[in-house]
Amino acid sequence: MRMTETGQSAQGHIPGAEAETAAATGSATAASATPASATSRTAGLLVTLVLGGLTALPPLSMDMYLPALPEVTESLRSPAATVQLTLTACLAGMALGQLVVGPMSDRFGRRRPLLLGMIVYVVATAICAFAPSAELLIAFRLLQGLAGAAGIVIARAVVRDLYDGVEMARFFSTLMLISGVAPVIAPVIGGQVLRLTDWRGVFVVLTAVGVLLTLVVWKWLHETLPADRRHEGGVGQALRTMRGLLADRVFTGYVLAGGLAFAALFAYISASPFVIQSIYGASPQTFSLLFAINSIGLIGVGQINGKLLVGRVSMDKVLGFGITLIALASLALLLMTTGVFGEVGLIPVAAGLFTLMSAMGLALPNTNALALTRTPHAAGSASALLGTSSFLIGAIASPLVGIAGEATAVPMAVVQLTCALASMTCFATLCRPWQRASD
Repeated sequence: MRMTETGQSAQGHIPGAEAETAAATGSATAASATPASATSRTAGLLVTLVLGGLTALPPLSMDMYLPALPEVTESLRSPAATVQLTLTACLAGMALGQLVVGPMSDRFGRRRPLLLGMIVYVVATAICAFAPSAELLIAFRLLQGLAGAAGIVIARAVVRDLYDGVEMARFFSTLMLISGVAPVIAPVIGGQVLRLTDWRGVFVVLTAVGVLLTLVVWKWLHETLPADRRHEGGVGQALRTMRGLLADRVFTGYVLAGGLAFAALFAYISASPFVIQSIYGASPQTFSLLFAINSIGLIGVGQINGKLLVGRVSMDKVLGFGITLIALASLALLLMTTGVFGEVGLIPVAAGLFTLMSAMGLALPNTNALALTRTPHAAGSASALLGTSSFLIGAIASPLVGIAGEATAVPMAVVQLTCALASMTCFATLCRPWQRASD
C-alpha cells in the first residue's frame, strides 16, 4: 500500500506509518520489515472498514426507513406527501451539509469536524425516534442529513490525504464494495426491525449504529491532515477556495461528468419500482431480486476496476468507456421502451438496466479519483463539491422520470440517455484527456 507524502507526514497519526516510512528510507532493518508490513496492512484494513462504515451510514439512514413509510403516515396522522418530505429533507441535508463540512475539514483537520458531525447525527436520530409530529420529524431528518454528510465528504478527503493516483482509484473501488452493499441490505434490515417493533425502532437502531461508529472513529481514525496543510480563514476563504477549484476546467469537467452519471443512477432508483412492478407486472420479490442483482453488478465491476484495470489502463480511458457504456445501455432502453423492437418483456429491459448499473462501477470511482488527484491542497472542499453536485443533479433528474405517469418507462430512459450524453460531453470538452496525455 502506497501512501502519499501527506499521509506519511501525519507524524504518527496513521498506525504503522512511521514503520512504513522508515522501511522506505532504509532505516529499518531487514528483520523489522515484515512486522512493519503487517502493521501497515492492519492499519490499512482498519482505515478501510472505518471509511466504509462512514460512506454506508447515509444510505442506511435513507433506505432502512423506506419500509416504514406507510406506518409513519398512519402513526403521525399525516398525508403521505408530508411524510415523503422526511426523505427529501434527509437528502437535501446530505447535499448541503457537504458544502459546510468539506471546507471545515480543510481548516480544522478531518477528525474534529467528523466527530462533531457524528455526535450531532446521533442526537438528531435519537430525537427522530421520539418525534411526536411529522413536522418535527422533517426538521430533525434535515439535521440528520446535514450531520451525516460529514461521513461522506470527510471519508473522500481522508482517502485523498492517504493515497494518490492509482492507489486512490483502487481504494474508491473498495469503498464502493462496502457502501454498495448498504442500499441492498438496508430495506431488508428495516423490514426485519419492523417485525419486532414499530417505525420508531428503526431510528433507535440507527442511533445505536451511529454511537458505535462514533466510538470507532474516535478510537481508530486518527488525523490525516497535518497542521501545516490546513487552510486559515472563514466562510469567505472557503468560498474563494471553491471558486478556485471550479475555475479549474478539468476538475469541473470531472465533477459534472460524475454528477451526471450519478443522475442516471438516481433515475434508475426512482423509476425502477414502477417500471419493474407496474409496467412489467413483476412481484415485489422479483423487483428486490433484480435490484440486488444490479447492485451486485455495480459492486463487481467496481472491483474489476480496482483490482485489474487501475494501474494497467489509463483511468481516463476506463472512465470514458464506462460513460459510453452507460449511454449505450440508456439508448437500448429507450429503443425498447418506445417499441422500436416491438413488444419486449422484462428480461431485455432488466438486462439493459443491469448493464447501465454495472457501468457505474467504472464511471463513479474514477471520476472521484481523477478529480481529487488535482486538488491535494483542498481535498475537503473538492470532496464537498463532488458530493453536493451529485446529490443536487440527481435530485433534479429523479422527479423527471415520472413526468408522463406510471404507465410508461420512456421518461426514465430519456432522462438516463440525456444525463449520459451530457456526461460524455463534459468529459470530452472540459477534461480533454487526450490533450493532457500528449503534454
